[in-house]
Amino acid sequence: MRTFIALDLNEEIKDYLFELENELKKIFKAKIRWMNKNQIHITLKFIGEIKEEKLNEVKEILKKINFKKFSLELNEIGFFPSKEKPAIIWVGLKNESEIINLQRKIDEELLKLFSSEQKFSSHITLGRIKLIKDKKNFLQVEKKHIMSKTFEVKSFSLIESILSKDGSKYKKIESYNLV
Repeated sequence: MRTFIALDLNEEIKDYLFELENELKKIFKAKIRWMNKNQIHITLKFIGEIKEEKLNEVKEILKKINFKKFSLELNEIGFFPSKEKPAIIWVGLKNESEIINLQRKIDEELLKLFSSEQKFSSHITLGRIKLIKDKKNFLQVEKKHIMSKTFEVKSFSLIESILSKDGSKYKKIESYNLV
């Protein structure tokens, strides 16, 4: 089973980001696989393939994580790995110290099961870029204004990612409330 840990986003933020995707679709001359509204999230840790026994251990560890609720704010549009070679379009976050602390805590707690820490970058993936027809026009999107929307983070989830020819499908395994 292929899994990851992600922050849950409220419907208002998902709605806004989905509207933003629809606006960008009109602007771009590019082939992009956009995230479905119900799949928009913030990845905290990609676990990858995991056996059922280890999955139960992960669930037990995540249940014990004690972390306070916090707020995040949408910030800007950007590209991974770089503007010169864009493969992913994302929205960045302000006030990210708490999300970084939560991610580190999850990484530390799971270190006994997964030997290495991962590089973390707080962002929300909007789409995966397949082909750009007009790169100059495409990169102008970085100047697009993102509404300054603040939202409270109340929980995170362990999610199964099911690969298919139409892209990944996500299934929530378990959620964990922040205090």
